[in-house]
Amino acid sequence: MSTLFSPIALRGLKLSNRIMVSPMCQYSADDGSANDWHFTHINMLALSGAAMFCIEATHVEDIGRITPGCLGLYSDANEAALKPILASVRKHSKAAVAMQLAHAGRKASSQRPWEGGQLIPISAGGWQPVAPSAVPHKESETAPTALDEAGLTRIRNAFVAAARRADRLGIDALELHGAHGYLLHQFLSPIANKRTDRYGGSLENRMRFPLEVFDAVRAVFPDHKPIGMRVSATDWVEGAWDLAQTIEFAKELKKRGIDWIDVSSGGVSPLQKIPLGPGYQVPAAEAVRATGVTTMAVGLITEARQAEEIVSSGKADMVALARGMLYDPRWGWHAAAELGGEVSAPPQYWRSQPSTQKTLFGATTFGTR
Repeated sequence: MSTLFSPIALRGLKLSNRIMVSPMCQYSADDGSANDWHFTHINMLALSGAAMFCIEATHVEDIGRITPGCLGLYSDANEAALKPILASVRKHSKAAVAMQLAHAGRKASSQRPWEGGQLIPISAGGWQPVAPSAVPHKESETAPTALDEAGLTRIRNAFVAAARRADRLGIDALELHGAHGYLLHQFLSPIANKRTDRYGGSLENRMRFPLEVFDAVRAVFPDHKPIGMRVSATDWVEGAWDLAQTIEFAKELKKRGIDWIDVSSGGVSPLQKIPLGPGYQVPAAEAVRATGVTTMAVGLITEARQAEEIVSSGKADMVALARGMLYDPRWGWHAAAELGGEVSAPPQYWRSQPSTQKTLFGATTFGTR
């Protein structure tokens, strides 16, 4: 039996396989609100065969958006826009729906990637980013505003408010974005965090705010629903955030009842040197898994047998795919066919299974007169 297509439980959420559609920014929202693009995108990938689909980085306040087109959950309008999309998913898909809650910190007010991705100055319609310290992401950029105690409280409360909205929407699980150089990662990394108060300096202090955010969200999200976190296991910069510190962070999250850690890397510095290759982040996921936390591997995982080997060998408990799912929106179906697994599909599509894979969608029947 395929390990990739064996069930797993995350707290009270039971998943039929070990595949998650990774959260992928679409840069296509209107003042944080989802629209027809998101309706198509989310419904399409909810039918991929993955047991869980994670909605893209969903920002907890307007100035926390990466770009003007990024999704948010900071207003009634944002919440209302997601309702019909989720209703459609629930009608046609059995996939669990997670949401990644995020704040971009000093990487906010950026152009969309296809517009260059650079900082938008206030004079050109951007806004003033905030960060742990007044240190710009690039030396040539205007510095962000260092967060004071009132700012930290506002952002903690914004995560809490977004978590409550997500629960009202019926979201099954949350993932906090602590990776890729965004705000929670900025607190962790000594590259971005130069504070001299209780939120900076030592590892214990740099972990403090991300842990406070996790605790605050966990306190208001229903106990039976799981919460995970995406982390950057290393900054890929000498003397910065690294795997050893990530493991200590994972241990602290485990004490607080984290349900999974999604292990990525990089994003906090343009000086990073990343050795890209198939599954290049899997060793970091394996190291984090040794703490006893359920772990997801992510990054250039594209082939079914590659994903099967990762989970069957114990390097990670699950895999999360992004670009591979965009390229092949039925990746989960094709992986199940190759590995002898089974996936759920709507009855309208039952006749699509290959003649050699009569049980790909389970015990289905299809008759005509």
